[in-house]
Amino acid sequence: MQAKPDNFTLVIFGANSDLAARKLFPSICELALWGEMPVEFRIIGVGRAELSHEKFRSLVHEKLVRFSPETLQDEADFLKISRKLFYIRVDLEDVAGYHALHNELMDVSGERGICTNLLFYLATPPALAPVIVRNLESAGLGEKTVFCGGWRKIIVEKPYGRNLQTARELNHVIGEVFSEERVFRIDHYLGKETVQNIMVFRFSNGIFEPLWNRHYIANVSITIAEEFGIRDRGSFYEETGLLRDIMQNHALQLLAAVAMEPPVDFSADAVRDEKAKVLRSIRHFSSDSAETSVVLGQYEGYRSEKNVAAGSKVETFAAVKFLIDNWRWKDVPFFVKAGKNLAETVTEIVITFKCPPQNFFGMADSCSYTANQVILRIQPEETIALRFGAKRPGEEVITDPVYMKFDYRTSFSDSGLTPYHRLLLDAMAGEQMNFIRQDSVEYSWAIIDSIREAIGGEEPSLYPVHSGGPDAAQRIYG
Repeated sequence: MQAKPDNFTLVIFGANSDLAARKLFPSICELALWGEMPVEFRIIGVGRAELSHEKFRSLVHEKLVRFSPETLQDEADFLKISRKLFYIRVDLEDVAGYHALHNELMDVSGERGICTNLLFYLATPPALAPVIVRNLESAGLGEKTVFCGGWRKIIVEKPYGRNLQTARELNHVIGEVFSEERVFRIDHYLGKETVQNIMVFRFSNGIFEPLWNRHYIANVSITIAEEFGIRDRGSFYEETGLLRDIMQNHALQLLAAVAMEPPVDFSADAVRDEKAKVLRSIRHFSSDSAETSVVLGQYEGYRSEKNVAAGSKVETFAAVKFLIDNWRWKDVPFFVKAGKNLAETVTEIVITFKCPPQNFFGMADSCSYTANQVILRIQPEETIALRFGAKRPGEEVITDPVYMKFDYRTSFSDSGLTPYHRLLLDAMAGEQMNFIRQDSVEYSWAIIDSIREAIGGEEPSLYPVHSGGPDAAQRIYG
């Protein structure tokens, strides 16, 4: 746990959103019940609906009952927290509402010190981020405006733009109002215990780091699969697609965590420096390389989903072979597969090591069956497994793959924090290690842009629901 943060006000734009209902309010309430919030804090919900403070509190209670019933073990606990909840109606594109928000913040007693520190959370569609930031500045609520003293911070949800150009424009707009150390670009994957453990696994165990390079590793495979479709996010997906929704952030951040060099120290800047170097080193795509390294797919029935165009070419699946042009990883393929409506929901990283120079215990090409692997399972299980070959009992010398496995749930009694618990605490404390820096955002978009330009208007391959994706995806594994 971080040290208890300063007294502050959290302003949530998009307080009536699904994200706020499912993730933010349960996490905030639980942190308060665990004693991790400061002595004095206040939550101001901002939205377009006309709601009184009491109606807003009632709606938050309803959402907690629906999405996080375990949070409300005692109604008296919520009553204490509800007194911290307030609401103000704001048309997000009209600066007048931000002046009303300014006045609401000024109504707080100076003795309580709540208005001294302000944390803005943008739980809104990405296109609104520049509008909100500019209006905060116009209303005197930006970091560089004198208002009650203290600090100003802003949390921005992905995706950060739609391409490299819009990402740069967004970074420029935010940078005019907030300094980079006060900007927290959130990717909830970076708050997962199993993702954070990748660095610990690599850099605290002497047996792995010497082997973590092109001399010993044959390939790395990253899978982010979901057995469900887009649900009620048709409008969002038509604007975004899987490359922007998953590949540009979650997938490339996992790749960077696996491939990064050891940092000079365990500080936010040092760690993020090394991740940025990896992203900068990923080879961009041409039309020729994309033909053998990129496959996009769309699940059957996607075009019948609500708010989806009848002839939509939006991808719901992507399989990509990335190459990293640096000393450690030259010519080692990183296979990344992500998709909706696949056979199972799973996120895992598989590091496959090269075969021994000679195979004494089977056919010459049988090593792939028992090749050594490190398997980092992010979800639904949280495990680390090591695969190696062992002799099957009997007179014949037959080698089978066997596994040694570590499981978080059986090894530790404490289940740890959820990603939003951790990331909210980090933002309050100003710890940026688990957030994405401006340069990494732009490097990632440059990679995704090169894919989209290379494939042009190619129509995605259809694949059956609850399958492994398009058959054509197998070609990238060579």
